[in-house]
Parts: sequence; structure tokens; C-alpha cells
Amino acid sequence: MERADADLIEAVRDGLASLADPAKAPAMQSYMKSTMPYRGVPSPAQRTLARTVFAAHPLPDFESWRQTVLALWRDAAYREERYLAIALTGHRLYRAHQTLDALPLYEELIVTGAWWDYVDAIAIQRLGPIHRAYPEAVRPLVLAWATDADLWRRRTAIICQVKAKDGTDLDLLTACLEPNLADREFFIRKAIGWALRDYAWTDPEWVRAWVAAHDDQLSGLSRREALKNV
Repeated sequence: MERADADLIEAVRDGLASLADPAKAPAMQSYMKSTMPYRGVPSPAQRTLARTVFAAHPLPDFESWRQTVLALWRDAAYREERYLAIALTGHRLYRAHQTLDALPLYEELIVTGAWWDYVDAIAIQRLGPIHRAYPEAVRPLVLAWATDADLWRRRTAIICQVKAKDGTDLDLLTACLEPNLADREFFIRKAIGWALRDYAWTDPEWVRAWVAAHDDQLSGLSRREALKNV
């Protein structure tokens, strides 16, 4: 079995250390309500570092890519290391890895990440495209996650079609929304509104009708978010 690329991981960690701004780190950690500390590296600098390091350390195959992502993720001492792990999953060199085989990896990042900054990127930018590429295979997983006990699997199911536009599976969207309408959790109510608001750019009349049909079940937050674009 291929192992994680130690040189890539070291380059990520050394790069973050060299870019660190200890004055910014506490505010970043406080804003994200993170138990894991930050280095204090802003997003643009993270993106530049990712481009440089990933280009210098190409990974030979799926398994080395998966293992390197997991090592960066599981052994992270700073939150930015996990951001770079997510960036590695979506790097252009690894577009061919965005298949059903990647789903267990993304599930681990969702469940162990358990916060919106991680989960939303994976749900929309990773799971969403895989669902659109393999709709029949991924649909049962999304349906199962929509009623899962884990909050973050549910949120993922609700928002994974954000940005799908005309490719949105409306039956699947409805099947993910309806079981969660009574949930009082903020991140679920916000997700419901977000999913509807995003699709309203494509079909505002459908969203308006859906909201009207479920008006007695929708929370005020979900309703407000859903109707922002209509």
C-alpha cells in the first residue's frame, strides 16, 4: 500500500509556519469557535502555498493521494493544515480521483471535521460533483445521510446540490429537505434555506411554490433564506 507523502506534508507544515501571524491567530480561532489553534495564515496565502507545494510534490496514484490527505487531516495541529488537506482533495492534478472511491474519504472529513467551514466545502465542491457524475450510485447515500443521526451528514445531504443549477435533482432535494423541516438545529435550518435560495437563481417559481406548500413547517430562518432571491 502506498504511504502518505512525508515531503509534501512537511512542506505544508513548514510553509504554514513561515507564513504564520501569531497576532491574527487568536481572532481566527475565536471567529470559527475552534478548539484547534490557528497559525494565523489568511486564505489567499493558504491558496498560494497550496499551489506551490502541490505542484512540487505530485502524488503518483489514488492511494498515495488518499493517504496524504488523511495524514494531513488526522495529524493536524493547526486548523490551516486541515484547510490544505481539503485543498489537496480538489487540486487539478487529482481530478481523476473524484469518483465513488473517494466517498469514504470525504465521509471521514465530514464526520470528524464536524463544523461548517470544513463540511460545506466538501459537500458542495466534492460530494456534489461526484453525485452529478454518478447520480444513480450516489443518490442512495445522500438519501441515507438526509435522515442520519449525525448533524453534519444531514447538512451535507441538504446542501450537496448547491451550484448544480439545471442539474439539480428536485426529487432528491425535496427528499432531503422534508425530513429535516422540524429540526431546530441552526445549521440544519440555515442549510434548508441555503439550498432553496441557491436553486431560486435557476427556478424562482419552483422555490416560491415549494415554500408556500411547506409554509407551516418551515422555520422563519429557512423561509427568509429561501426567499432572498425571489
